Amino acid sequence: MIDGATVTLPPTGSTAEPAERFLRACRRLPVDGTPVWFMRQAGRSLPEYRAIRERVTLEGIVADAALCAEVTLQPVTRLGVDAAILFADITTPLAGMGVDVRLVDGVGPVIERPIRTHDDLDRLRPFAADSVAPLLDAIGILRRELRVPLIGFAGAPFTLAAYLVEGRAAREATAVRAMLRDDPALFGDLLARLAAMTVDYLRAQVEAGVQAVQLFDSWIGTLSPFDLDRAVAPHLRTVFDAIATTGVPAIHFGTGSAGLLALQAAAGGDVIGVDHRIGLADAWAQVPDRAVQGNLDPSVLLGSWEGVAEQAHWVLDQAAGRAGHIFNLGHGVLPGTDPEHLRRLVDLVHERTARGSASGTVA
Repeated sequence: MIDGATVTLPPTGSTAEPAERFLRACRRLPVDGTPVWFMRQAGRSLPEYRAIRERVTLEGIVADAALCAEVTLQPVTRLGVDAAILFADITTPLAGMGVDVRLVDGVGPVIERPIRTHDDLDRLRPFAADSVAPLLDAIGILRRELRVPLIGFAGAPFTLAAYLVEGRAAREATAVRAMLRDDPALFGDLLARLAAMTVDYLRAQVEAGVQAVQLFDSWIGTLSPFDLDRAVAPHLRTVFDAIATTGVPAIHFGTGSAGLLALQAAAGGDVIGVDHRIGLADAWAQVPDRAVQGNLDPSVLLGSWEGVAEQAHWVLDQAAGRAGHIFNLGHGVLPGTDPEHLRRLVDLVHERTARGSASGTVA
């Protein structure tokens, strides 16, 4: 419990109603079927979202509580997923630290003045939760409307640092990794400030009513195990230790991290999110004491339904009915995805994993 926000789970022995299956799976408790949700489930793949974007920018959606709630609800209504995730950008809270961020279509977040020196770092101010007030108001609206759990989220400290130092998405994150080696004090101070901000941001979301959180570590795969363990993991533990006190489950998702999963788990998270570059069974073997989320290749959804179904069954075969599997993609929904594929995929997973169903009977 934190400032009046509580998470209540059914008794351990029950299999749970559908509305409870996501939160129970996070805790590796029995469920009536495998829960499903999709990263970037709200967004460009949905025609109703594209209609909104014709008149409102992404920043405008996040700044309007009612509109943010509407966009967050869209995939729940259309697809029948088992959880909603709050609609925002990974860099949304940076404005509350005085960072000038632009969201450029086709490019992503662009930082006007990257952080490269100690003087640059001194421009950052402590995070102010009132800078995301509309987003917190949207959580209140959503909790009144939703019949499934609401997931809050934030970027992990290293991933946010990558944007702040590189200035925009950079495949190899060379500038921030150079800072890690060449000026470890500056790197450590930057990550410490970002970890403190992330704790405050996620706590504010929990206090507003989210029932789980996901930490997106989109650039963790650029790190060596040495650098992750020595320079980054301590800041991850700061975030996850703080979230553990709230009572809500936390998901730790990274991309390109097939060889780093054990280190991710050691840094924290009730659930380890797995991308599509490793088989689910091999991934779970690295983190046997955690729930696992994943991990259908999102590009498969751009092809035929038969291809989607084949690979979805394979992922479920890898999960082998173990408690604690949350079906998701290995990364976010791609813009060209047919929403009908997503809806059929939700149905496939639910029908295939329903208690008492025969394995592999859903096409």
